[in-house]
Amino acid sequence: MKIGVLVSEGPYTHQASDSAYNFVKAALEKGHEIYRVFFYHDGVNNATRFTEPPRDDRNIVNRWSELGKQYNLDMVVCIAAAQRRGIMDENEAKRQGKSGDNIAEGFRISGLGQLVEAGIQCDRLVTFGD
Repeated sequence: MKIGVLVSEGPYTHQASDSAYNFVKAALEKGHEIYRVFFYHDGVNNATRFTEPPRDDRNIVNRWSELGKQYNLDMVVCIAAAQRRGIMDENEAKRQGKSGDNIAEGFRISGLGQLVEAGIQCDRLVTFGD
């Protein structure tokens, strides 16, 4: 089955990001295809490399980056939501005149059309968060 995933809550707000991560990992281990993971609204906070939780806590951003690398996942961050929350890749930081980027490894910034495309291309679009 080809699955798209929408994550719309931040990494430490509620359990949505953890649940999405565990769902994606389990689906991949069962042989399903994850077409795209789209981070929207506060979910874009899953993509900032400046997250630094206490040592005894899980690092959700690193988990996503590692899973993305392991399975070559397409992890897309909504550009409008990211801009509102100060999350930028190198190109966007230059365009906005900022001194640096903060997007974590494995994530990319793009538009809402990527979510629409996932909804069209996938057998299921599973959402986590509000």
